Amino acid sequence: MIRLTVYGFVEKFATVKPERIFLNGPVDKNLSLRLEIIPEEKYPFKVLEASALNGKNIRFKLEETSTSKSTQYFLTVKNTAKVKGKYFDFIIVKTDNRIHPEIRIPVLGNIL
Repeated sequence: MIRLTVYGFVEKFATVKPERIFLNGPVDKNLSLRLEIIPEEKYPFKVLEASALNGKNIRFKLEETSTSKSTQYFLTVKNTAKVKGKYFDFIIVKTDNRIHPEIRIPVLGNIL
């Protein structure tokens, strides 16, 4: 048995707020959440596209906002499930960065 310990500094590629999407509420409510993706200044990237891994219970819209200093992305996710239950999905955001070509955002639904 060999024990290997690695130490190092991990730099953030992007700020994603919130990190996960929770859609929790009754069937008859309009459940949605807006998520913000901010590229770190040291690792700029452009978002090429976004897709859902399953997409059966959600609908989403990706918007880009640019200023002279930075670009931000907003992802609005809406619940489309019409029955009680739980679901899990991912939204995969593809970027033009070779080191980090995609960002996976978990989506959890709890429909009451």
